[in-house]
Amino acid sequence: MNHAPIHVTRTFLPPREEYLHWLDKAYSSHVLTNNGPIHRELEETLRARFDVPHLRLMANGTLALQLAIRALGITGKVITTPFSYVATTSAILWEGCTPVFVDIDPKTCCIDPNLIEAAITPDTSAILATHVYGIPCDVEAIDAIAKKHGLKVIYDAAHAFDVEYKGKSILAWGDASTLSFHATKLFHTVEGGAVVLHDEEADKRLQLLRSFGHIADEHFTLGINAKLSEVHAAMGMAVLPHVARLIESRRNVAKRYDQLLNGRYARPMLPTGALSNEAYYPILLPDGASRKRVMDHLSVNGIYTRRYFYPALNKLPYVSSPAMPRAEWAADVVLALPTYFELEPEDVERIARKILEVG
Repeated sequence: MNHAPIHVTRTFLPPREEYLHWLDKAYSSHVLTNNGPIHRELEETLRARFDVPHLRLMANGTLALQLAIRALGITGKVITTPFSYVATTSAILWEGCTPVFVDIDPKTCCIDPNLIEAAITPDTSAILATHVYGIPCDVEAIDAIAKKHGLKVIYDAAHAFDVEYKGKSILAWGDASTLSFHATKLFHTVEGGAVVLHDEEADKRLQLLRSFGHIADEHFTLGINAKLSEVHAAMGMAVLPHVARLIESRRNVAKRYDQLLNGRYARPMLPTGALSNEAYYPILLPDGASRKRVMDHLSVNGIYTRRYFYPALNKLPYVSSPAMPRAEWAADVVLALPTYFELEPEDVERIARKILEVG
């Protein structure tokens, strides 16, 4: 029996008429960019949703990281994780800072706070940590370290839309959090992102940095164009009402995988008090050879998974770093399984069956 290919993710598209409703507003206003009415509505809706003081939309999640670094005045060395998407490291480098890698906690795949203090030097100005797969970092331990040493904290929360910790948004932690609204994400604007800041002056700097550094004819600072268009904001407004059922669908997929795989493979652990969005379903194979066998067997059967993340960022050809054994292990053994809205139960069963066939 021939089956349609199953990909690791599939972009959710809202009903066409719902998107057109928002596009019609853009046509009516004749405003397509430059902080238009849909942009402002999405920005305020998300700020209120997460109950944060300041949230600014960005053209993408990488620019969000770069401008968060710049808005907070971060220079010198930045302690960061070697297990994340490459944008976490490239943003640090692009802003003229030096990434200093600290290995991960193998239970969560997030940065290990027990290793951070040993990496702090007089040149260290910040910690940039990732909520990997939406699993919250040990935010309390990181907060204590940052306060002790006078460091800024940025969280790469690209995976963490609607993730909560101890009853409030994970975005409440740190000096800044950044989000990605790329089309592969749980919530998307096709391309886009956001920066959450907790300091008003830093937020004012961010607004200038996002829009060429000027207001009308008065120029204040160097800036770039990181604005989100009305067309992208319209997609966000159309997707947003569906987020609760998108998360519920992914939770159902995760529960079914859990039942079918029956503890055969470990998964990164969610800390006590955290509420996941189940944006990803990664499994930890026993070793790299096992991961390759499973991945190859699934691919032959039209099921496409992803090594997420690979490689460990300390192995990038343009950085200099000592070995990070745990991150390198995770990069070798983690396999992200397909999970998305409309992934049918029979497809989940087929994926699990093919995994178990490998042994």
